[in-house]
Amino acid sequence: MTDENGRIRGMNDEAPPGHDPYTAYDEFDLPTYVGLPSFQKLPWVTDAAALAERRPDVAIVGAPFDDAVSHRPGARFGPRAIRQASYHSGAINSLQLGVEPYEWLDVVDAGDAPVVPMDIERGHDVIKRKVAEVAAAGAIPIVLGGDHSITFPSASAVAEAVAPRGLGIVHFDAHADAAPSTWGNLRSHGTPMRRLIESGAVAGANFVQVGLRGYWPGPATLEWMREHQMRWHLMTEIEERGAEAVVRDAIAEALDGPEVIYVSVDIDVIDPGMAPGTGTPEPGGMLTRELLRAVRQVVGAVELAGMDIVEVAPPFDHAEVTAAAAHRCVLEALSALAARRREAGASPIASGAAVSETSGGG
Repeated sequence: MTDENGRIRGMNDEAPPGHDPYTAYDEFDLPTYVGLPSFQKLPWVTDAAALAERRPDVAIVGAPFDDAVSHRPGARFGPRAIRQASYHSGAINSLQLGVEPYEWLDVVDAGDAPVVPMDIERGHDVIKRKVAEVAAAGAIPIVLGGDHSITFPSASAVAEAVAPRGLGIVHFDAHADAAPSTWGNLRSHGTPMRRLIESGAVAGANFVQVGLRGYWPGPATLEWMREHQMRWHLMTEIEERGAEAVVRDAIAEALDGPEVIYVSVDIDVIDPGMAPGTGTPEPGGMLTRELLRAVRQVVGAVELAGMDIVEVAPPFDHAEVTAAAAHRCVLEALSALAARRREAGASPIASGAAVSETSGGG
């Protein structure tokens, strides 16, 4: 990838000799803590018309909304925290998959949905519209939440965009989020999967859930889930069989019926000892590395239509470990998408230099 001066851009490369140090780097190559905090210093393309003209492969969307939580608030600050939770800038190289994602994918940051507080219906409406704009531009939306209620508008927008193809959902979570209501409210972070099924956006048989544990929901909700043919894997199954085997089964189930897949990651699927920054922590969860591997396995095996990462609540985080886990879920998804494109025989969209070894780690 080259800048406007024709300089080949690498990973955190040193300033080229003979250039004015004030202008030697463009925004993409500057450290993550300098300039506007877009995801990975990627270009801001927030206007629907500009998205439609550019037609990126992937667009990051922020959904800074947490008015529908039942316990600890704070996920409205999640999108900003996730965007900032990285020491990488410029090009990146996935050691896990041996691919440089931005050599194969045009990825932009489409900004945030224009959410205001204290209006759940309006918040959901603007999130759905923002995701629909991204999908209409031909991009895969990756949505940074926000509480888990945002999956209802986000996945609904994706389902409408991919129709008549059937959409399936692979859902990583400690909780089933299929309650009929939360204290009478139909749009809470405990109800989005039920709303998606009841609205007809996604068939119950096209849901696969991984990581459920704890002491909720009750028998009536579990029976409703069975009646609607939802499939789920408890954390006890992961303990007994291992995450690898369970995720392999989940992928097979995800491909049994749906033509395209939406992945929803609630960060509380991770054990709160590793991801404390969330609103409803449930001990005994997945390891961070297990979730990251699962994300790249799922995205590498299915046709991804959309994704969200939700329930990161920075006020309860420590040293950005939760936000960083969410951020890396996005990078794993991008890397898996790039690897799929490479393995399908596509050509790179950019030609880059050898990766610099001078900085970027610690």
